[in-house]
Amino acid sequence: MLVVMQTHATPDEIDHVVDAIRAMNLTPHPMPGATRTAIGITGNIGAVDSRTLEVLPGVSELIRVTKPFKLASREMHEADTLVAIPMGQAFQLDAEASHVRLESLTYEKNVTIGPGTCTMIAGPCSVENEAMILRTAEFMMENGVRLMRAGAFKPRTSPYSFQGTGLEGLKILARARQKTGIGIVTELLDTDNAEAVEDATDIIQIGTRNMQNFALLKRVGMMKKPVLLKRGMSATLEDWLMAAEYIMAGGNYNVILCERGIRSFSDHSRNTLDLSVIPPAKKLSHLPVMVDPSHGVGKREFVPQMALAALAAGADGLLLEVHPDPDHAASDGAQSLSFDGFKKLLESLRKLAEPLGKRLN
Repeated sequence: MLVVMQTHATPDEIDHVVDAIRAMNLTPHPMPGATRTAIGITGNIGAVDSRTLEVLPGVSELIRVTKPFKLASREMHEADTLVAIPMGQAFQLDAEASHVRLESLTYEKNVTIGPGTCTMIAGPCSVENEAMILRTAEFMMENGVRLMRAGAFKPRTSPYSFQGTGLEGLKILARARQKTGIGIVTELLDTDNAEAVEDATDIIQIGTRNMQNFALLKRVGMMKKPVLLKRGMSATLEDWLMAAEYIMAGGNYNVILCERGIRSFSDHSRNTLDLSVIPPAKKLSHLPVMVDPSHGVGKREFVPQMALAALAAGADGLLLEVHPDPDHAASDGAQSLSFDGFKKLLESLRKLAEPLGKRLN
């Protein structure tokens, strides 16, 4: 259920409604809007007794949410969610500064993911060594990309494949962030390393294999960092949104959905990139939707076309694998773009973004 407050409801009236919801042994989720506040309600087994709430001062109306995913539903939150990632940790800034400078480029302190933007997250599949990570971070910042992906812990299908550099990899990522100011995106595999990953990164990634690891989803729901939730390789749209609901139910509303390809009978690509999921995901949910074409197709020659197609289909951002020497990468080199290939793709994306009313971010 959603409690919609009146436009001029006072903070005391809003707090009174929140307290009344808690008194009913339910969980309130206040959602301040541009003109008024709404309060989502979760935790009910059956119907909520609306009479207790509708008579409270400041209440405008009560709306029943029919979807099983409540907080992720557009019924609950009509406006698109814009996830902001605070940036600029590595720079000496005045308290009121809104921009940071790196050489000749100027950047806003925050990177936003959501409507009106196409946010780029790019970097190697895994942390191999510090020199490679620092080189990649500097390249990304020089080309206007402010978020870098790289895995310290790697879930691999084969136990004999490269498993990542672990905690040492997190330290390398943290140092790259400190030296360059780039934001870090890396995957959290289990609850044991939750604090270490949260400290070293700006966005926490939940991979396809962990989309329904409910203990892990609950743990990141307790965190303050944004969460990039990849779709499970066999998950329906509802499965995916219910996984997001687990995170949001814990109090972390900064969830970013990421389509990365599903498993099908096709053998011409690593996975089947399901771009058809973007419009219905945006219809049912207010959460931003990104696309990972690198894992979606698994072959670097096809990545640019699918990246452009994802942007045209309405994606709010792209997650791309980029490596300084992809032919000698420790993992996923076949689907990684070279620096030159990535720069060419950025040029094409910028040309496409403008007529679509989006800004490459």
